[in-house]
Amino acid sequence: MGFDAASYSVLVVDDEADNLDAFRFNFRKQFTLITAGDGEEALRVLRERDVAVIVTDQRMPRVTGLDLLRAAREIRPDAVGVIVTAFTDVDVLVSAINLGQVYRYITKPWDSREVRGVLIQAIERFHLVRENRRLMDQLRGYAGYLEREANSEYDFGTLVGRSAPLRAVLARVEQVAPTDSTVLLRGETGTGKELVARAIHINSPRESKPFVRVNCAALAAGVLESELFGHEKGAFTGAVARRAGRFEVAEGGTLFLDEVGDLPPEVQVKLLRVLQEREFERVGSSETSKVDVRVVSATHRDLEALVAEGKFREDLYYRLNVFPIVLPPLRERPDDIAVLVEHFVEKYAQKTRTRARAFAAEALDKLAGHAWPGNVRELENIVERALIVASGEEVMPGDLDFGVRVPAPVAAPGTAAQPPAPMAHRFRDAERREISQAIETARGNIAAAARTLGLNRSTLYYRLRKHDLLHLLPNHGEEEGAPGDGSQAQ
Repeated sequence: MGFDAASYSVLVVDDEADNLDAFRFNFRKQFTLITAGDGEEALRVLRERDVAVIVTDQRMPRVTGLDLLRAAREIRPDAVGVIVTAFTDVDVLVSAINLGQVYRYITKPWDSREVRGVLIQAIERFHLVRENRRLMDQLRGYAGYLEREANSEYDFGTLVGRSAPLRAVLARVEQVAPTDSTVLLRGETGTGKELVARAIHINSPRESKPFVRVNCAALAAGVLESELFGHEKGAFTGAVARRAGRFEVAEGGTLFLDEVGDLPPEVQVKLLRVLQEREFERVGSSETSKVDVRVVSATHRDLEALVAEGKFREDLYYRLNVFPIVLPPLRERPDDIAVLVEHFVEKYAQKTRTRARAFAAEALDKLAGHAWPGNVRELENIVERALIVASGEEVMPGDLDFGVRVPAPVAAPGTAAQPPAPMAHRFRDAERREISQAIETARGNIAAAARTLGLNRSTLYYRLRKHDLLHLLPNHGEEEGAPGDGSQAQ
């Protein structure tokens, strides 16, 4: 038996007090019993309590047991009905069983062992019906979530880079990913918090389970509560059907709460309970649901200041801040700019149908001097715009449109402002060495070298020409040609 029978309520209905006492005496230790003296009292109980099994005497004043079960189906459709009866009613009850109105019947005088077995089977039936419905709700919710997410583009370029700050972040990810610990990602907008959350999920034992995200700042309090915890049909205006929330959809996997610093106070209370007790109720339901979900949250807000101002619960802050990871802004990762530019050129070159396949050194130096208030997301947009307007094979400084005025570096009093360090030249030298080594290792095979470098052949050919390395290819000038120029690279 994969469930605890005592955790489900059994309603016993009989107009004779002695019969109710007999049930209490025999079964109070194994089951959670609720008793009622007639059908009307039983219906009141059903409106207030979630009941798994209804055990009712057939012959009672005003309403029979069978009539009670029919009325009960309108209130608790999942409750399993069991009738206690004399042999004279058996034909009627067999017909009711065949119609699905009654699960089993017990004849008087009953045997306690028989009744115990029937109750366990009835509770198991109730448990399976509820579990199947929960799984179907979860599947429908996840299917709807995937359908919405399919229209969103996920770019892992934010994690591209070789700088020490990014390596430190990835080291933290490697430490925490295999655990079930709650993670709080801190950082400015555009630094890649969602992508780090996905990296944690993908490198965890929960990888095969859902990764579900919700933006806590995008929804009003009432809508967010329903989105997180689900709702019952009729729970509020517009709730035309029962719906699983994101916690149920993410069962066994990871729930990513983005912009958690914007959670309304009433939702903070419910989230704290889930983190503490691993249980919740849907909106409009008194039924408690257990959940196994890892929570990764993210924010660009100063949570400590919000706690001090009384806008964020201190106990929730400590529940979320078990393993903090701070994502550095792009201005602290200048050595990654050229690598990210290369990544975004690969991504958008075909989409923009541009001739440009790289950024000129002067253009990279101009990017290095920008403050990057929008971080990597801003860099991605600038690269795409530059590829659209570029007229040559390289993006030039004049092709860059920052959308805002870039403040000039502030010089110390009495000194002249210094231009930004030519980081692009350092990157170009490193790239030249890397390409040379790949061609040498591949013995001049451009296709093999391109695979090693993670490039397509046309891009690698362009870079060979840019770095004046075409002489490394065998038979250069006779058999090798630029892909797309009427010749096939080997």
